[in-house]
Amino acid sequence: MTTETIEAPRSPEIARKRRGINWEKWGWIYMRASGVVLVVLIFGHLFVNLVAGEGVKAIDFAFVAGKLADPFWVVWDTLLLWLALIHGANGMRTLVNDYASNRLVRLTLLGALAASTAVLLILGTLVIYTFDPCPAGSPADLLPSFCPVQ
Repeated sequence: MTTETIEAPRSPEIARKRRGINWEKWGWIYMRASGVVLVVLIFGHLFVNLVAGEGVKAIDFAFVAGKLADPFWVVWDTLLLWLALIHGANGMRTLVNDYASNRLVRLTLLGALAASTAVLLILGTLVIYTFDPCPAGSPADLLPSFCPVQ
């Protein structure tokens, strides 16, 4: 009868076998850090859009155009988009790794998740940075006050 010993998790033998970047550790740290920042960004977003001013009834094209004309809100919305989308994708990655036992299914799901995240980040960022608050041919009563009369 042979007895085998199991090395302690932090023993030098185990540490020597693991090389490279510990993606799980950095994913865990990202989730905590982005979660804290997202709480501030989300509540700031909700306060400005729903509490300050006239509330939800004031949110229309002119309101959005006015917000996106200010560089502060462009950066705020970009941070909110990127942090929230990557935070959600990282959470989904964890679920896929936990529950997809078949290697091919796991790789397919992770590839679809990465592709959809990349597409949504690109499209969302394009919308934020290429938004035209004064589109040609729009009725003057729908445009923000800073748009020239056409």
